[in-house]
Amino acid sequence: MALAVYVLGFCEGACAHFLDLARGGIHAYAAFATVPLQVFFVSLAVLDPVVVALVAAARPEGIRLAAGVMTLDVTANWIVNWPQLQADPAWLLRPVGLLPITLFGLFVITTAVPVLRTMKEAVVHPAR
Repeated sequence: MALAVYVLGFCEGACAHFLDLARGGIHAYAAFATVPLQVFFVSLAVLDPVVVALVAAARPEGIRLAAGVMTLDVTANWIVNWPQLQADPAWLLRPVGLLPITLFGLFVITTAVPVLRTMKEAVVHPAR
């Protein structure tokens, strides 16, 4: 079940980044992000589908990559949204943007170790 949530979440993220790039090109994030953060957000158009492929194949590397990507993604989104949050704390409660990214990131980060443990056990003790 957790793997399905990972796949859906990273598919949504990939689509969002593809749309951003289709609309604004590689400078889609220039209005609000520093160059390193712009590079990161653009790279998510590649990283998110890689996570989807690895997780869909039930590869432990996909879970590790998912946790790393979401740690960086949540951090980057909080950095770019921080000025808006200081001006209007209710900004966090919007159903699109920082809140779902943060919740999905927390889900991935908190489930990564149990999912990896379950994958390892499945290899050691395969179902008969």
